[in-house]
Amino acid sequence: MTDSDTLQYMLRIFVAALLGGAIGLEREYRDKAAGFRTLFLVSMGSALFMIISAHGFGDTLLSGEHRLDVSRIAAQVVSGIGFIGAGAIMLHKNTVRGLTTAASIWVTAAIGLGCGAGMYVLSVSSTLMVLIGLEAFNFILRKLDRKRDAKIAGTKPEDSKQS
Repeated sequence: MTDSDTLQYMLRIFVAALLGGAIGLEREYRDKAAGFRTLFLVSMGSALFMIISAHGFGDTLLSGEHRLDVSRIAAQVVSGIGFIGAGAIMLHKNTVRGLTTAASIWVTAAIGLGCGAGMYVLSVSSTLMVLIGLEAFNFILRKLDRKRDAKIAGTKPEDSKQS
């Protein structure tokens, strides 16, 4: 492994950490269980696993006796993150909580895998879509809640705006 390879891998991990951290900041701002540190680590770890999977066994292949399937570790990351995400989902008084947190963990792992594979444009655009989706969803929910609350109270939605 050359110095330029090492720098490239470090860049991949760094970008993954930044992108996962960006999603984590949004979740932290919303006071959710999986916040900055969790999603930062999930994305960074996923990138590292992808790099190790794709490039960590090069000397093993020199013998010609081995075959390498780089998708195996990525598949195991998906399974492992699914297990972690399942732990974030809870049923409380007929209400399911934690689905968005679980999905955030899952998509952050995918973004980390993308960075680890060197797919920066795909990873950055996915991060932007996640952030837009999370913010748009919150905006729409707030609007619907105001309309529902106003209907229950018998007032107009404009009257129920918070000062």
